[in-house]
Amino acid sequence: MVRRGAAGIIAGAVLTGMMIGGLVGAVIALLYAPSSGEETRARMRGTAIELRDRATGTVQDTLSQAKSKAQELKENALDKAAEMKQRAKTIADEKLD
Repeated sequence: MVRRGAAGIIAGAVLTGMMIGGLVGAVIALLYAPSSGEETRARMRGTAIELRDRATGTVQDTLSQAKSKAQELKENALDKAAEMKQRAKTIADEKLD
């Protein structure tokens, strides 16, 4: 059974730990803060350009693949249609004879 005094000590330790953690976090944030606004904007601009170029490349690759696949499907459909037409003609000729 926990006595009231022990609960107060635990609560105090938790609050102290939270305060120390907050201070450590603040110090780390100050140490790793971005340099200047100009440098940060330049870095962001460079990253945005890089992402745009990657996205453009990905879109172009995807379009190329889609066109290739569409052409393949079209050729397959035309082949199947010609095959079915020939098969139908053969069956019709057999029935007429």
